[in-house]
Amino acid sequence: MVMSKKLVILDRDGVINVDSDAFIKSPDEWVAIPGSLEAIARLNQAGYRVAIASNQSGIGRGLFDMAALNAMHQKMNRAAAAVGGRIDAVFFCPHTAEDQCECRKPKAGMLQQIIDRFEIDPEDTPVVGDSLRDLQAGALLGFPTHLVLTGKGEKTLKEGNMPEGTLVHKDLRAFALDFLARHHD
Repeated sequence: MVMSKKLVILDRDGVINVDSDAFIKSPDEWVAIPGSLEAIARLNQAGYRVAIASNQSGIGRGLFDMAALNAMHQKMNRAAAAVGGRIDAVFFCPHTAEDQCECRKPKAGMLQQIIDRFEIDPEDTPVVGDSLRDLQAGALLGFPTHLVLTGKGEKTLKEGNMPEGTLVHKDLRAFALDFLARHHD
């Protein structure tokens, strides 16, 4: 069986779950945006795998630890599975901006790890985010970029300077419907 090379890369906070300026620090604070998990299920049903690329500087800031992050992702995976969805991998950067690492978006290190792990072609793989740094990281490697207006998306849209060709969607559900309508085999 040939593994599907079809993949969608999502940011987490503000795209899949409600975001907070105070950080999402525990499973109790992790709340799915209405329709986001169903959107993941719809992408899966159309043959797409889903990977997450998420800056999680709350770890580097000491706001929560790996056990808390794992518990949040366990809750997310269970909630996605409950509606027929599956998240194939979660990539995250635990560093703060001061660490000057290569994996923290807007740098492209985390997305490069996803390319290497899934052996995908960036040109065929959408990156969906709510902040400019999500889009900038994707654009660095030639991914098509998609902004959702949930989370920080409205602010990102107002501030402009998005990578050329970025498509804008109301939320992850709208992205999934639009993307699948355009790319259905």
